[in-house]
Amino acid sequence: MLYYRCTFLQAGDRMNVKTILTEFIRKRSLSYLAGVLILILTSVISLRIPKVLGNITDMLNSGQATERIVIGQVIFMFALSVLAFLLRFVWRYFLIGNSRHVESYLRRKLFSHLQTLPVSFYNERRTGDLIAYAINDVNAVRRVFAFGFVAAIEGILINSVSIFYMANTIHPVLTLMALGPVPVVIAVTIMLRKTIRRRFEMVQKAFAAISERVQENIMGIRVIKAFAQEKPEMERFNKLSRKNLKTHMRLYRVSGMLGPTTQICFGVSFLLFIIYGSRMVMTQIISLGDFIAFNSYMAAIMRPVINISRIIEVWQRGAASVKRLDEIFTERSDIPEGRRNLDEKANFDIKIKNLTFTYPQADKPVLKNINLFIPSGSTLGIIGKTGSGKTTLASLLLKLFPVDYGRIFINGIDINKLSVEVLRETIGFVPQENFLFSTTIGDNIRFYQEGISNEEIEEAARMSGVYDNILEFPEGFDTVVGERGVTLSGGQRQRVSIARALVKNPSVLIMDDSLSAVDTETEAEILNNLKGILKHRTGIIISHRVSTVMYCDSIIYIDGGVIKEQGSHRELMELNGEYSKLYLSQTEANTGDSAEVRRNG
Repeated sequence: MLYYRCTFLQAGDRMNVKTILTEFIRKRSLSYLAGVLILILTSVISLRIPKVLGNITDMLNSGQATERIVIGQVIFMFALSVLAFLLRFVWRYFLIGNSRHVESYLRRKLFSHLQTLPVSFYNERRTGDLIAYAINDVNAVRRVFAFGFVAAIEGILINSVSIFYMANTIHPVLTLMALGPVPVVIAVTIMLRKTIRRRFEMVQKAFAAISERVQENIMGIRVIKAFAQEKPEMERFNKLSRKNLKTHMRLYRVSGMLGPTTQICFGVSFLLFIIYGSRMVMTQIISLGDFIAFNSYMAAIMRPVINISRIIEVWQRGAASVKRLDEIFTERSDIPEGRRNLDEKANFDIKIKNLTFTYPQADKPVLKNINLFIPSGSTLGIIGKTGSGKTTLASLLLKLFPVDYGRIFINGIDINKLSVEVLRETIGFVPQENFLFSTTIGDNIRFYQEGISNEEIEEAARMSGVYDNILEFPEGFDTVVGERGVTLSGGQRQRVSIARALVKNPSVLIMDDSLSAVDTETEAEILNNLKGILKHRTGIIISHRVSTVMYCDSIIYIDGGVIKEQGSHRELMELNGEYSKLYLSQTEANTGDSAEVRRNG
């Protein structure tokens, strides 16, 4: 847990992908150095084999070879092959293996950084796009460290050693002939590299759109089926799929040109070598063994040069992904990260002074001139119409959005000066949207927090009124809920979320309309349990039902972001204002429902 916290807090300090990758290479520099050195040794040994083969050919051609000499040379060549194979395995283990480590390292950094970003960031980003960053873009960077880096290093070494052997032991003119296609291949790849990068960015965007559509359809499958929208959704998905196919084909039309271009160039070069080289053999300028060895070196050179097209493609894809990832890593939270802590044993009072808040990119303020004081150990009820600003007030207390200095104080300390982590650990929050994870009910209540016993989980479930429902499941608290808790009813999800907040034993408890899906009897039971819990805690209960807040020490009625009425339930009823009207209308509705039930028997 301590390691996670440290990682979480430091994630925002990372500047960009380049910084992260430099840090990774520095940490694993020894394994990279060992891999490169072994790769050099492997290349030297491997490229010694064609020369040995050429020597055997010359000895056989001249008639000077004995059976013993030939067998010795064959064994030597076989030994070189085995040694090259073993060394190749070792350097691939170091270098290719490191690419998997960099994938894990970068994805972990990305996930940690995402945890530091504010809610406003996720309001502006699509889920499918973020999935594409974490999967496709990270994988593209991994391929740069795998094939891109290794093939480039190996190609440079193989070409250097091959050119050295060819020029010094065979013939320099033939060497220049062999290298003729290289400038052409490099020129073509340089001309196409920007196009490849641009089209790969379009491929990533198309993948993100498909991921978003799949995710939305799976999450909203009940709505789709209820409205019989299966065929229209299939048509929309097919349109995205065709667009994805089109972007891939546009990319492959460009990248697919590189390989054939290289092969054609080398095919012409190889044909000229056969013609010119065979004449040199006939005129005894070079030996037959040199001709065969040179042929092997030509094949050795051809492979890395042909790979230039793939290397350029991989590097351009990686560059496009790095650019996209930098868009995420350069994002910074606009929430001030304070350094002051709170005394966990202290009581917590909350003071709000002249608070006005407007959401980013919005024109009108959601809250206007809010002034509140919530003494420690008291409970505030917040009620009002939908969109009146109730949830926004709770979000600001949790520092989910930035707020001006001098507006919210916890125990006399400006909320902007408090550590975000410490503040949120102090508060138990039951959100309006009750999200459950695809794990057991017990783990959802514990929320992976260490030191929470099964007895504490059961007690929290009792206090939230969900204990008996959980025991009705065959596996009890070990029952695995579906994605987002879909296997539970709305009321059960709400009560499990309440238990998750209670098991923290928080100093401040905020419940945002968290009893809306339960019946009145269950609501009364939960509220009765909460009275004992909130006796020595600061509580904020948000609801659209008067029955939920009427027993709070103080109640505010918000309308249009302004506190219209404030006082206890009795005081607000005596005002005969909006609160009183809401109470009477809800009471009459409940009475009417009860009468209807009695009439229908």
